[in-house]
Amino acid sequence: LVIFYLKNMEDKLMKMKRIPILLTLTLALALSTGCGKADDTQTKPTAETGTATNADSSSAADTEEEPAADTSDDKAKEEKIDTVILKEADDNMLNTYTVIAVNSEAPFVDADNNPVSDVSVNTQGADALTEWFLSQEALDIADEYGVADYGEHLFYVKEDAPVYSGEIAPATEDNKVLRLSTTTSVNASGLLSHMLPTFEEKYGYTVEVQSAGTGQAIAAAKNGNADLILVHAKVQEEAFVEEGFARTVEGFQSERNSFLYNYFVLCGPSSDPAGAASCESVLDAFAAIADGKYTFISRGDGSGTHTKELSLWPENLGITAEPESFADYTEWYISANAGMGACLVMAEEKEAYILNDKATFLTF
Repeated sequence: LVIFYLKNMEDKLMKMKRIPILLTLTLALALSTGCGKADDTQTKPTAETGTATNADSSSAADTEEEPAADTSDDKAKEEKIDTVILKEADDNMLNTYTVIAVNSEAPFVDADNNPVSDVSVNTQGADALTEWFLSQEALDIADEYGVADYGEHLFYVKEDAPVYSGEIAPATEDNKVLRLSTTTSVNASGLLSHMLPTFEEKYGYTVEVQSAGTGQAIAAAKNGNADLILVHAKVQEEAFVEEGFARTVEGFQSERNSFLYNYFVLCGPSSDPAGAASCESVLDAFAAIADGKYTFISRGDGSGTHTKELSLWPENLGITAEPESFADYTEWYISANAGMGACLVMAEEKEAYILNDKATFLTF
């Protein structure tokens, strides 16, 4: 081990041209440790298991070989992860994804709600990606995503999803770059990075993905910074349509085209102090969490996940997106105003409950 350490140190010290110091260090360590022969009680990891075994002796030549990789630290880290899925596949936890093309004539506004002019929307590119998302090719890619790694679907195709079978126009020099504003769940789960290369290679487009909570993803489109959106919050989507920001792509019946779904999952510590896993429904589980004042991490960011979470609390609690609505519950209700990954880390650290989409939870 001393020799292995010194070989690594030598590479670094050579770069700094400090060879005299290395030689001095080598001599000092050799004299103080007797590295030419190991003590009879010395242990070393076995190649197969990484566990310690007794070694009668160990020559310098033997120890010069790079030791086998030891994954015990990685396994230990995995064993420490205690956040688990406690409630899933409840009808109240359905999570539907919808693609909407942006209207180039929309009343665009800036962050301060002031009118914005001269917004350029790539309608041809948005049409092409919308059509491809709803093609059988794309639906099949989305449907099989994650099955090989997790033994189950991370996303499902809606039975009534519109299916496009017409021609898709390839990119031109003028419209080859298009902007997709989307929710973190389809991005953090890896779905888009799994799907989009096929579309880009086949049709010549480059898709610039902006990922945030649904509220922020929709806001980006309202600011004129997106050509289409892929989100999962029906109420916010309908408002987007009603306010004139959406358009119907030719060949489809509606501005909103819902085509994928999965389920939100209620997660928490394996000890499950609220007994959420044994509750009859997710609504009962949320009531039990509130009754026992068990720590809950809320996204608090206006995302689709946050919107769904707000709908699951007992009405008498009055929890909404407004901070004053949960001011009396801050000892257990934590509004993080953060993305899904950061919130999952927080839930793990605090042994807290959390709502998230299953695809993101499994891939995270």
